[in-house]
Amino acid sequence: MTEILINHIETAASHAPTWGLILVVAFMTIESSFIPFPSEVVMIPAGFLAARGSMTLGSPMADAILAILAGIAGSLLGAYINYFLSLKVGAPFLERYGRFFFLPKPKLERAEEIFRTYGAGATFVCRLLPAIRQLISIPAGIARMPLGPFTLWTGLGAGIWVTILTLVGYSLGNRTASIT
Repeated sequence: MTEILINHIETAASHAPTWGLILVVAFMTIESSFIPFPSEVVMIPAGFLAARGSMTLGSPMADAILAILAGIAGSLLGAYINYFLSLKVGAPFLERYGRFFFLPKPKLERAEEIFRTYGAGATFVCRLLPAIRQLISIPAGIARMPLGPFTLWTGLGAGIWVTILTLVGYSLGNRTASIT
C-alpha cells in the first residue's frame, strides 16, 4: 500500500513543473466552491515541492510565492462560483435544492446567520475556518455584498490560510531535503 502511495506522489511530483500551478488553481477552485475538498491536500504539497525547487521555476522562494498566488486565485474563483450562483438563484432555490450540491439547509442557515451577525468581516474571518470557508460566499451573494469588498475580504482571508498551509509544506520540504 505504501509503495502505491509513493508511486502516486512521485508521479505527481514529476508533473509539477508543467502542471503544478494549474492544478493548484483548479483544486483550490474546487475547494472554495461547494464541493468539499481539503485545501491542506493541495497547498501543503505545493509548499513541499516549492521548497525542493520542483514546482515551476526551480527557485524555492519564487515557487512558494507562485504557489501562494495560485492558491489565492483558485480560492477567489471558487468563492466567485458560490457568490454568483447564490446571487443568481437566490436563497429559496438553495434552500430547496442545496442538498444536491452538498449544501443541506442547516449549513446554509448557519452560514446566513453568521453573515447577518458579522457582515463583511465574516467573509474575511470565515475564510480561515474549515467547513465554513466554502459556505460564507453564499450568504454574501444572497445579501448582494458589493463585489469589491467581497473580493478584498475573501482574498485576504484566503491569502492568510493559503500562506500558512504553503509554509507548513515548505518547512517539511526543507526539513526533509537530505532524504531522497
